[in-house]
Amino acid sequence: MLAWTIYFSFIGAGLLLLLPKGNAQLARAVALFTAIAGFGCAFAGATQVQPGTILTITKLPWIPSLGIEYHLAADGISVTLVLLTGLAAIAGILFSWNLEERAREFFTFYLALIGGVYGVFLSFDVFLLFVFYEIAIIPKYFIIAIWGSTRREYGAMKLALYSFAGSGMVLIGLIAAFVLAGGKSMSLLELAKFPFPHAFQIWAFPLVFVGFGVLAGLWPLHTWAPTGHVAAPTAASMLLAGVVMKLGAYGCLRVAMTLFPEGLEAWKGWVAVLAVIGIVYGAMVALVQKDFKFVIGYSSVSHMGFVLLGLVTLNTIGLSGAVLQMFSHGIIAGLLFAVVGRMVYERTHTRELSVLEGMNLVKAMPFAAVTFVIAGAASMGLPGFSGFIAELQVIIGAWKAFPTLAVITGIGIVIGVAYTLRAMQKAFFGEAEQPLTPTLSPSDGERETASPDEHHYAMDAISVPERIGAVMLIGVSLLIGLYPRLLLDVILPSFNSPLFDWLRKGGGQ
Repeated sequence: MLAWTIYFSFIGAGLLLLLPKGNAQLARAVALFTAIAGFGCAFAGATQVQPGTILTITKLPWIPSLGIEYHLAADGISVTLVLLTGLAAIAGILFSWNLEERAREFFTFYLALIGGVYGVFLSFDVFLLFVFYEIAIIPKYFIIAIWGSTRREYGAMKLALYSFAGSGMVLIGLIAAFVLAGGKSMSLLELAKFPFPHAFQIWAFPLVFVGFGVLAGLWPLHTWAPTGHVAAPTAASMLLAGVVMKLGAYGCLRVAMTLFPEGLEAWKGWVAVLAVIGIVYGAMVALVQKDFKFVIGYSSVSHMGFVLLGLVTLNTIGLSGAVLQMFSHGIIAGLLFAVVGRMVYERTHTRELSVLEGMNLVKAMPFAAVTFVIAGAASMGLPGFSGFIAELQVIIGAWKAFPTLAVITGIGIVIGVAYTLRAMQKAFFGEAEQPLTPTLSPSDGERETASPDEHHYAMDAISVPERIGAVMLIGVSLLIGLYPRLLLDVILPSFNSPLFDWLRKGGGQ
């Protein structure tokens, strides 16, 4: 069933191309049906994966002369991220339900991106993984460049250039590993068994890890992320933060750390330092942003630092916390971008916090305000939400491995509380210079809201699809926060598989 997450996504993209132009409603319906079908396959397939085992889904010869196979498989880590992708895909479509401009093309690119993401998380042949990784990058460019907003061409090009530069580094490392291992197989399971020379691992590990780390927002190669988030339309922002950044972190764990454990041991301290700098730096920059969406963009950089820090703790509590943080951040960041991009910006036509402060949006858009308060609490790591247990595990793991850095990480958490409360106060609870009062247009009955400068903005009520998407994401974060065993019982046993022999040999606990 898990393989059909990929197939349904690409079939849906193909069907969209056959639809007549201009029928946005039909395009949205096909996209939503495809996303729901993909999530259904993900959920059904997840029940087939036994904790601590690797389930082979499909294994067929692809390029026999190079030992390359079409090898799809899954363990608890893959399943967790596949479920995240399914949820993010559905939510992104719900928050794009108002899209009318070239909807058929938009959702075609959207589903192609989702199919590529599913493929990365399920590939156990490193060449196949790389192919799906590249497939996921290409639609991002077009989605941002065509349907984006602020400096969309610049944001799309910067994201593409950073992504392809990182991909080039990864490809060089993988080719070198393939040749050194005898040039017979690109199977992840086979390459993981090969004892690569220490000298080779010392340079191959940082090459591959940083190559993937670019997409994970590794400082100082993170600058594409806030720019890309701000330029992207709402659904694309949700996917960028929700699942695309996780592709980089997943590649770091699944490929770089698995194939080059001695290089990991040598470089882990430096990676931890960069991760903590990212946590604190992202939080500090978010604290002074004037653009609401930039606040969330830099927040994503900061929270992805927890993922990278957890990965290099090399103990199971830190590693499992990193995987759980990937899932948690995907849900929470997606919700935050939905509030800022769809609920607020498309109704007020501004993201400037100083302007929003004078609109008293808590009265004009109470549902958006409540949703942001809940999402902000989850982002701050309030107990009861998924972010709390994920960050707690990462910090405990970091305390065991890097006590000093764990303390510095705490500073980033405090700053995170500060920028979230600042954005919340300015965007929703500022005092209006002239109170905004929803009015009915005498001609067509649409809701409008008078702004302080007496201009009128179309202030439509929060739509049903938006409400469904928000409730779904909040419910998932609460469910995992209150009962984290739902995922941890799947994630933790994964570290007992043969792929993580290096972790046990290194004494990870």
